[in-house]
Order: sequence, then C-alpha cells, then structure tokens
Amino acid sequence: MNHDLLKRVIFDQHEIIRNAHIVPRRYTLDPEANYVITGLRRAGKSTLLYDMVRNLVSSGIAWERIIYINFEDERLVDFVSTDFQDIPLVQSELSDERGYYFFDEIQNIQHWERFARRLADAGERVHITGSNATMLSGQIASELGGRFFSLQVSPYRFDEYLDAKHQDHIGSALYTTREIGRIARHFDEFYRQGGFPESLRYTSQRAYVENVYQKVLLGDIAARYKVRNVNALRVLMKKVAETVRNEVSYSTLHNALKGIGFSISKDTLISYLEYAKEAYLLFSISNATAAFVEREGSPKYYYSDNGLLGLFLVNRETALLENEIAVALCDRFGEDLRYLKSSRTGIDVDFYLPEAGIAIQVAYSIAGEARAREVGNLVRLAKVDSSVTRFLIVTKEEEEVIDADGISIEVMPAWKFLLGECGS
Repeated sequence: MNHDLLKRVIFDQHEIIRNAHIVPRRYTLDPEANYVITGLRRAGKSTLLYDMVRNLVSSGIAWERIIYINFEDERLVDFVSTDFQDIPLVQSELSDERGYYFFDEIQNIQHWERFARRLADAGERVHITGSNATMLSGQIASELGGRFFSLQVSPYRFDEYLDAKHQDHIGSALYTTREIGRIARHFDEFYRQGGFPESLRYTSQRAYVENVYQKVLLGDIAARYKVRNVNALRVLMKKVAETVRNEVSYSTLHNALKGIGFSISKDTLISYLEYAKEAYLLFSISNATAAFVEREGSPKYYYSDNGLLGLFLVNRETALLENEIAVALCDRFGEDLRYLKSSRTGIDVDFYLPEAGIAIQVAYSIAGEARAREVGNLVRLAKVDSSVTRFLIVTKEEEEVIDADGISIEVMPAWKFLLGECGS
C-alpha cells in the first residue's frame, strides 16, 4: 500500500474529526482499554471514536500519533489483508512516539482480527468499529484473545434525543406542565422518525433514513452475503415489518413470499433473516420458557430503529409504539427480554423480564375494550407467576394506577416510561 496515500487518508480524517459536531452519548469507555464497537450503520459508532480522539488531543497527544482509518474510504477500495503491515510503518514515519489506532468499518477486510490482535499484543492502543454482529462471534473473540472490550451502540434513546434537542428532562422538567408538553411533543417526533443521530440535521429525516436502509440492505446484507434474490430480500423485510407486535413463524413468512411469486427456499429465508439480524437491522425476542407456557413458540421481530420501521408502515401507530418500547427494553435488558404467550392459560403479555420480575403491556390507549384485555392478561399472569412483582401498561398518553384482583398495575405514557425505566 502506498504510504503517501495512507497518510492522506489519515490527515483528511483528522480534519473531519476536528470539525465534527459531537453530542455526548450515554456510553462510558475505559481509557485504558481497547474496544470493538459494533452496531447499526449510522448509529453513532464513529462519533464515539471522534470523541476519544479529541479527548486525547486535549490531553496533549499530538495529531501525528492519531492513526484513524475509515475502511469505507474509496481510496482504500483495493486494500487487502497484506496491506495491514504498512499501517504501523506509516505511524512510525509520522511520529517517534507510539500511536493510537482507530479503525472504522474494518470488517470489510479479511483477517482484520489477526492484525488487531498483533497490535494489541504489542501493547498498542486500538479501537475498532463495525456494522456486523459477527465481529463479536465466538471465533473472532478467540482470535482477539481477550485483548478487547466489546460495546454495542444503538441510535439515540429518548433521553439522548432530548439532549440533542436541548430539551431538559430531569428534575423539575418532569413536573412542569410546559416542559412536560414539550417532552411529549418531542416524543411524537421521536417515535415516528427514529433516533439516528445525523438525521436530526436534515429537513427530510425520512429521506436520510431511507438512505441508511438502502446502504444496510444492499451493502451490509446483499453484497456482503452475496444475496442472489435481492427483490425477495426487500419484500421479506416489508413482510417482517407488517408482523411487528405478533409472533411469526418461518413457514408463515415463506408462504407469504411464495404467495406473491418469490419461490425462495425456507432455508434461504431463514438465512436472510439472520443476515438482517447480523447487520443490526432486526432483532427478535422469544417466548419465555415457563412452567405455564407449553411451547417456546415463534419469535417476534422488531426493527432496531423506528425510523426504519416507519418506512414500511402507514397509520400503524400502535406498531411504532410497541417497536420503540421493544428497542429500549432490549437495549436496557438484553437477552433477559422475552414475551409470554400461552394458549393453555390465555396469557398474552407483550414483554416479560423474568430476572427483573416485570411484565409490560403496550397499548396506544386502554379506552374501551382494550382496558379489560390488557389488564386481564396481567392479572392472569400474576395468578400463575409469583416472581413477577411489577406490572405496567405503557400507552401513548394515559396515566393512572389500576387495582385489579389484588395487584397494582401502573399505566404510564411512553415518554415517561422511556425516561424512567429505560433512561440513562
């Protein structure tokens, strides 16, 4: 690899970092650790590295010691694994002191993990980002030899969105009528448009999100995995969006595609879904295995940002509301998040957190018949599972406490739930 070219890439990136607008995120990184940072494209991974770089420079580290390379730079299109050896050489040409290495979207280069391990073994400070969950797989973790901490970054959660909008959301702001009204208005925007950090800069946030989606679909999924039937992949993503809030089997999705002329195999469909999860486009939760649940059941799929889901849905406010709650809960509780559905007991609970002892229903409103349905499911659960100690119904706007059959059920608006239960 031409060293002058690498230097131009590095110094051009320095200029980008100097000029970047950085909104503080909720993530705290250990200054003594190396990191592999993953997550959905445009979720803010690079900005975390920019912040680290600027902190280093503020502490007295010279820019010449900062080796920041974005592997999606078109000037590196011919970069291959054997070119990695030129990076430390370039660093030594730029400074007599040790460097700090930052590599964006490095998963595009084969055997990147061996190079990262070699630098870490030599005592170098190395930070890496990528848009694919396989970067945290067991095989790669073994290659890295425990030299790196892992961190998954998501788009803004609601408290971060409010920070970016310069809206106070702590202390008296949660009790002042005027501020509550402003917070609720911001939530209306947030749960419809999503939380991609850069999208807030644009008049048409939808156009920005559409661009991100196409990049994930065509680049992170179709190109990376050599998908043959891209149109089937597109339609599958739309069909998954239409199932949000409901469990769905592979057979159901397969038949839905077959019914409109896409004759891919069920194995191929399953692979497509896994690719979408690895690219952080989708995530799924499973039916909890409890004594009163007779089967595990099919997964429920959610989109990792409401802006993405909104590309497919028209007038589906309840789906958007539940998707946002799912995203926040998954971000907060990880693999503990489940749902509960049992035909034997009649229980149908949207979100179940067995370790935390929490059960949550999501309803746009509990007016009319919805009240009996949502309350009834939580009461039935309370009668068979004594480990659940907190019951909630998250709505768009309603708030009260319901006493039913000896259990107390908190009803709260989504914005308050997100700031209280899933805030930083």
